[in-house]
Amino acid sequence: MLRKWILSVYTPTVGEACQKYGSIFGRQGLYISLKEKGCIHEVLRNWPEKNIDVIVVTDGERILGLGDLGCQGMGIPVGKLALYTALGGVRPSACLPVTIDVGTNNENLLNDVYYIGLRQRRATGQTYGEKVLIQFEDFANHNAFDLLAKYSATHLVFNDDIQGTASVVLAGLVAALKVVGGTLADHTFLFLGAGEAGTGIAELIALEISKQGLIVSSRRESLLHFKKPWAHEHEPVKTLLDAVNKPIILSLSNPTSQSECTAEEAYTWSQGRAIFASGSPFAPFEYEGKTFMPGQANNAYIFPGLGLGLIMSGAIRVHDDIGSFGCSGDPGEL
Repeated sequence: MLRKWILSVYTPTVGEACQKYGSIFGRQGLYISLKEKGCIHEVLRNWPEKNIDVIVVTDGERILGLGDLGCQGMGIPVGKLALYTALGGVRPSACLPVTIDVGTNNENLLNDVYYIGLRQRRATGQTYGEKVLIQFEDFANHNAFDLLAKYSATHLVFNDDIQGTASVVLAGLVAALKVVGGTLADHTFLFLGAGEAGTGIAELIALEISKQGLIVSSRRESLLHFKKPWAHEHEPVKTLLDAVNKPIILSLSNPTSQSECTAEEAYTWSQGRAIFASGSPFAPFEYEGKTFMPGQANNAYIFPGLGLGLIMSGAIRVHDDIGSFGCSGDPGEL
């Protein structure tokens, strides 16, 4: 019950908090500015707590479904680490929220007198030691995959949007099989969009069933590199309705205002046949005399426990197969 209450408070409100962060700004978190390039170590040393176990870091470019919020994205690392404490038992003093300030392309924020970050357009390209778990949050696609690929082999890092979302969705699919029957390999999976979450989920499902997702391969030349492994020969499908029949619906975008569909819409359109879960909470819905309880597929079911396990085990790397409920690798590696 406490967990459901925490999720209900966290998910719909953290987005609003980020949108208004300039007017509610406090002393939470560490900001690292583009202008401090070359002296980041000194900036980190200014943090009063020296025994840090977990860092959650963002550059604010893709906050939930709200887009580029720049420095105001600090609400995400602060909120995620609050869940590390509430759900994972990690000491608050051992948590460090970090926002990298490289500007913002949000014109409203650049013209907002209360905006707390650098008043410049977002830096891109080339501009862009100790044993501690670093969790990447809400980086845009073009940076998220590159950062994970660059550091995952040498540092204890994971990306919650790519790997955390994939883990909670795979768990939801496995649970849904009890209702729809069959195995994962018996089903076809369609992703509306192929960003961090979609391709991360496809990667993890593929680890379980050695089967790929669906992106039309005629678009291969225009696809970003992380989408290309999932391209198949198939005629382009113009609408989502043309591509699905009996769905398991995972409406994952946050906050609630950005959800792809509501629980009411899913149950009504499917005439009560859909199995529904969402990133944000929805109230129970009654359809033709039957009450449906929408599930919640939120990363908070994954990352606090995963982070605590990584810290307690002394792991030095994070492998994708952790999310598929297995362990492999050398001693000291999960």
